[in-house]
Amino acid sequence: MPADPARIWVTRAQPKADATAARLMALGLTPVVAPVLEILPNTDAIIDLEGVDALAFTSAAGVAAFATLTGERGLVIFTVGDATAGAARAAGFADVRSAGGDVHALADLIAAATPRPSLVLNPIAAAPAADLPALLAERRVSARAVVVYQNRETVLDATPADLDGVLIHSASAARAVARRLADANLSAVTAYSISRAAAAPISGLVWRRIAIAPFPNETALLNLLQD
Repeated sequence: MPADPARIWVTRAQPKADATAARLMALGLTPVVAPVLEILPNTDAIIDLEGVDALAFTSAAGVAAFATLTGERGLVIFTVGDATAGAARAAGFADVRSAGGDVHALADLIAAATPRPSLVLNPIAAAPAADLPALLAERRVSARAVVVYQNRETVLDATPADLDGVLIHSASAARAVARRLADANLSAVTAYSISRAAAAPISGLVWRRIAIAPFPNETALLNLLQD
């Protein structure tokens, strides 16, 4: 008899979790959708665009939250990766440039831009994984951040069981997963992480193995499940 499809826990927030689940099903895997985070827009955020000539986004959630706060769509947009770039274009931004990498690649892209932005606004989560304005300051680019959303840990009735793998899309999700699985037997479970930074919070757990995507995007992440 053929083996049952591998059960893969999708931990990321909605609505992206359902899109990831659909991709897993297309690979013949069984998604277990149980997000450990929910995204809460900061509706009280004040968007001050005085002197700003570029925006930098490190997540699609940041794009979505920012887009609800202002009708501004004419600024140059720099994004950490292609998925975030796609979200920016879908939100109505026209001049969108993707770093196709991590936050360091994003900082490099902005610093190398011609013309170089005079002031970059970075819409972020309440607890960002990295300090982009600081990285830009090292590259002599002026930037400031504005909190447009926060990630809040969800309340699950139960942690998914009988898993073959866990998908980790962010360091925030990894921290929540680490807390939920602190006492679990993970010797038969593989963690699939989108980056080394995202894998760091779960590195203290005893997994079958931790597989890290060679590029920080979901396609590279899901390719790990086919190896």
